[in-house]
Amino acid sequence: MKKKLVSALLCTSMAASLLVGCGGTTADGSTGETAAETTEETAGETAEEEIPTSTYGDPNGTHLDMWTFVELHGAHYGEMAELWNQQNPDKTIEITCTTYPYGDMHTKLLTSLEAGTGAPDICDVEVGQFPNVVAGMDKWMVPLDDYAAPYMSTMVPARMATYQGEDGHYYGAPYHVGAAVMYYNVAAMSEAMGLSQDEVIAKIDAVKSWSDYEALGTEYKTAISDDTKFWTSVDTGGCDWLWIAMAQYGEDWTGGFDNPANVKLQSVEKMLTMQQSWLQSGLAQVSPDGHVDLEAGYQNIIDHNIVSFPKAMWYMSRFTGYMPEEKGNWYIAQIPTFEAGQKTSVGIGGTGTVVTTQSANQELAAEFLCWAKMSEEGEQHIWDTLGFDVCNTACWSVDSFAHDDNNQYNAYFINYPYDVLNEIGLDGIGKISVVSISPTINEYMCTTTLNQVLEDPTYSVADALSECQDAVDMEQ
Repeated sequence: MKKKLVSALLCTSMAASLLVGCGGTTADGSTGETAAETTEETAGETAEEEIPTSTYGDPNGTHLDMWTFVELHGAHYGEMAELWNQQNPDKTIEITCTTYPYGDMHTKLLTSLEAGTGAPDICDVEVGQFPNVVAGMDKWMVPLDDYAAPYMSTMVPARMATYQGEDGHYYGAPYHVGAAVMYYNVAAMSEAMGLSQDEVIAKIDAVKSWSDYEALGTEYKTAISDDTKFWTSVDTGGCDWLWIAMAQYGEDWTGGFDNPANVKLQSVEKMLTMQQSWLQSGLAQVSPDGHVDLEAGYQNIIDHNIVSFPKAMWYMSRFTGYMPEEKGNWYIAQIPTFEAGQKTSVGIGGTGTVVTTQSANQELAAEFLCWAKMSEEGEQHIWDTLGFDVCNTACWSVDSFAHDDNNQYNAYFINYPYDVLNEIGLDGIGKISVVSISPTINEYMCTTTLNQVLEDPTYSVADALSECQDAVDMEQ
């Protein structure tokens, strides 16, 4: 059992490394906030002797160890520990946060869990790695149900469900919804089309279907009359577009916990066929380096080579961090659908933070963790410092939270991000499962299938999906 699980984890880590290099996402294709946060993660992969470690809180309080692979995540817990101690003087904590390289941390965690010793009290687990860790269920992880209970009435169900085990218990606390939205460059569209900002926004708001989206793109392309400029780009190194399509049709290629994986879905075929038509007509290009979430992708956006694309809301931090000159140009809207009434979003990416059963202070660790990631105080800090669309919906309509112009993300975009999230609503956010077969599906998709059908738009989508299914079946 130990060799099998470690092997699975290492394969996932290797696939993640491969796909970060070529496309900006990990093998599970859904790792937005973490693996798509490649700039933070890979930048943190320093020499082995340079492992960042910081201790926060009360030296006389209960000591907790926390592992992460994104240093800013550790800083979040440090800030929350200080606030926790102010509010809970009778049960103060001291927390040491250690940031390991992505692959090292997950391998180290799984090895410690299987050995029954050496695991931290609290640990971040990237969503693509979660199936490996949650395989231990309550033998390794502390169920968080009771500690999350005070917040569950206002938490996004689809995101909480991502970190459920097969037994139905919650084992991970999320950082964000990861709601997919469409980003539009209103400034570039306005200039090319000879329209005011308000006129462009009115056209964007009128887009409800993929046909509407294509029509507006054609109008833009006709106006700009430049073969080097495109309406959008499609990814060969990530599956976000396909996750969106599956959510719209209520399909899930993983099969969840109970059913076999099936990539030959109507939703996937329709999306890839539509993207091929865009490439053939010149409406779209293949994303430079295969993904919008890499340096070449940022530069492509800065150069206004594309003026619209779908991505999760955590991508807002890419704009502020790597494209500050684009401030005031971009507008956020709901994603078009194939049919009226379909979901307009899906939760993409994520990191679920867990409490291990090796902790000598399980109750305190779990109570602190859920408070730090689900309470309104915790969500405020996550929004202000990490720029994530928070899971506690109680915050979404609070004016001082959602409309605070001092918040860099509110100030960057033409409209308020949480206004869009409220328009999408809880019922508009879909979920695709992340289970043990997920890395296999997404690795093949990102290394083979997407390249087949997008680099050669005449390639048969049905044939490509059949080939992918054969590869998946060999692993099931």
